[in-house]
Amino acid sequence: MTDDIPFAPGLRIGDRVEFRKTISESDVYLYAGITGDFAANHVDELFMQTTHYGRRIAHGSLLVGFTSTASTLMSNRTPAPSVSAGYDRIRFTGPAFFGDTLITDYVLTAVDESRKRTFADSTIRNQDGEVCAVAVHILQFIDAPGAQQ
Repeated sequence: MTDDIPFAPGLRIGDRVEFRKTISESDVYLYAGITGDFAANHVDELFMQTTHYGRRIAHGSLLVGFTSTASTLMSNRTPAPSVSAGYDRIRFTGPAFFGDTLITDYVLTAVDESRKRTFADSTIRNQDGEVCAVAVHILQFIDAPGAQQ
C-alpha cells in the first residue's frame, strides 16, 4: 500500500525539498533589467544607507522565484506533468540583503484530488534563520498528451 498522491506518483504529503542561493549584486541587477524594477531600495546603496535597512535589498518577487525553483525540484520527483497555479498568502517578512544565503524550504501540505492540485508551504530564511518570505504554492497537475483520461 502506498501513500502516494493518486495523480502524482512518487509524491506524498509531508515531502520536503530545499533550495539554497546566495544573492549576488548581479542577480538583483539582472532581475531589475528583466522586470524594469529599478527602485532605489534595490539599486541605490547611498539611499538605502539612510533607511532603517542600511543597505540594498533584493526584490521580493525574486524570492518568489526561489519558491518556483523549489516547486520544480519537487515536481521532478514524479513523472506527472504540472504547472504552477499560483501563490496564496505571499508575505515578505524580512529583508533579503545582497550577500545573504537564502534557504527555501518547500513542504507538501495538502491535496485537492478533485482538481489535481497540491499545496505547499514555502518558507525562505536567510543564513541566520531569519524568515524573509512565506507563501503557499499551488501546483496543478495536467494530463500528458496521449494519456488515458
